[in-house]
Amino acid sequence: QVRLVESGGGLAQSGGSLRLSCAASGRTFTNGRMGWFRQAPGKEREFVAGISWNGGNEYYSDSVKGRFTISRDTAKNTVYLQMDSMIPEDTAVYSCAGDVRSSYISTLHTAYMYWGQGMQVTVSS
Repeated sequence: QVRLVESGGGLAQSGGSLRLSCAASGRTFTNGRMGWFRQAPGKEREFVAGISWNGGNEYYSDSVKGRFTISRDTAKNTVYLQMDSMIPEDTAVYSCAGDVRSSYISTLHTAYMYWGQGMQVTVSS
């Protein structure tokens, strides 16, 4: 059974930082892709960042580019999202996602097979 377990969410102040982790178990994502998505109240789920597992290629949404950094540790089968210079608009439920069918970083949530449970991130002004 494949599981993605997220940690690191919580409360941050505006301008502050948080680091999210997503530990995968049950399989590796070799030749695949991992991504972070978020959903704020009353809004649609939004792509945040993605990474190809083998080559480490990264892609970011315009709203977080330059502030967030995605990375992965292949030995630990874990992907991270370092969030810096956070703003109240970053408040949302953040979820990690994984897929093994392609290494192409898709911004569509339908392109990912596996999902974590999601966790709240709140940025206070």
